[in-house]
Amino acid sequence: MRDEGARTMMMCVSLEPLTDLVEQQAITLIMRTVGGEVGSASSLAPKIGPLGLSPKKVGEDIQKATMDWKGMNVTVKLTVVNRQATVTMIPAASSLIMKALNEPVRDRKKVKNVVHNGNITLEQVIDIAKVMRERSMARKLSGTVKEILGTCNSIGCTVNGESPRDIQAGIDDGEVVIPDE
Repeated sequence: MRDEGARTMMMCVSLEPLTDLVEQQAITLIMRTVGGEVGSASSLAPKIGPLGLSPKKVGEDIQKATMDWKGMNVTVKLTVVNRQATVTMIPAASSLIMKALNEPVRDRKKVKNVVHNGNITLEQVIDIAKVMRERSMARKLSGTVKEILGTCNSIGCTVNGESPRDIQAGIDDGEVVIPDE
């Protein structure tokens, strides 16, 4: 009996500073979700419940913020300040490429193993690389473009009608010129 009371006391002590912390400073949570869909409250509850937020309300906020990315896996950043959650998108290279391909929205539960055999231009790849530049480890923009071309290769799309690997080789040889920033 005495041990059980001690455990309850420890739980109360561990939750109390967390709620004080929420009121004092911003807390960020980063999670992957499917764009345009309400995430299940049961999966959000363990992360958001201790912060004093309603998982259902936060799920609806995430759905509103990701409607442009419907059906795609996206990374979302939740910033909690004074028990108010704000949702921002963290773009991923694959999601930006899928958006550039302009493929129709599909039902994830019914349509499986989709082949993304579209074509995008090198200018679109450079624009995506400029968006992803701050998260890239490459020294120059051409290195970031090569990273995006690698993602295009793994997705299965072509760039300017040819294989992304050929364009990567062209960048290495100097045949394809990428502007500096």
